[in-house]
Amino acid sequence: MGNVDNKWALILGASSGFGKATGIELSKHGYNICGVHFDRKSMQPEVDAIKETITGNGAKALFFNENAADDEKRNMILDSLKEEMDKESGDSQVMVLLHSLAFGTLRPFITDNPDDAISNKHLEMTLNVMSHSLVYWTQDLFRRDLMGKGTHVFAMTSSGGHEVWRTYGAVSAAKAALESHIRQLAFELSGFQIAVNAIRAGVTDTPALRKIPGHEDMLSIATQKNPGGRHTRPEDVAIAISNLANENNTWMTGNIIGVDGGEDIAG
Repeated sequence: MGNVDNKWALILGASSGFGKATGIELSKHGYNICGVHFDRKSMQPEVDAIKETITGNGAKALFFNENAADDEKRNMILDSLKEEMDKESGDSQVMVLLHSLAFGTLRPFITDNPDDAISNKHLEMTLNVMSHSLVYWTQDLFRRDLMGKGTHVFAMTSSGGHEVWRTYGAVSAAKAALESHIRQLAFELSGFQIAVNAIRAGVTDTPALRKIPGHEDMLSIATQKNPGGRHTRPEDVAIAISNLANENNTWMTGNIIGVDGGEDIAG
């Protein structure tokens, strides 16, 4: 993988779960990491440890604790990233964009008390963060010429895009919309040899999953039915993304790729 001298990976949701594991894995393979996360100050030691691991692998670590769904923050981050990339000699390009934002409303649609039900504001926020923001980040990277031939765009989806779990309705809608955005972006970017795919991970024990009521049951069920005898780990997804991100592999685009040890097919 070597036509671009200075490869960057832009990770949205870089401080935990799939984003953290993927940033660390890609840094082992010559990618500098630009990480975006949105955390309280108490998380800073964890973020510092991630950055130290990345730099220990010989890569640069440029991290921003900002809301990735905010238009002004997105532009600021991309301007800062472009400035950093312009310092480098030779060709420099964002070769991987990973959208792994997990911030949404976990409320049922129908409740006895209207105050407990999902609202317009909740639903729109969830879809904007977990789905529509992928389009805006991709647009702005493309317009700045920060991505091009050989770039891979990945977004994290789940079986929740086609299955039902109480309180998961808004997130399920966001995942379904995300998969639609993946198809459209893949169609429009194919002529530029930019690949766009969704990664459908199996049930994984991440901070985002632990916020879902009944997540213990989800993990137990996944472990019992998975042919591999365990649930998915963030590192499984990170390794898959690293293997798929070869810059000569852009003909593989517009897909929902299962990384779940066979969980989804096990029924």
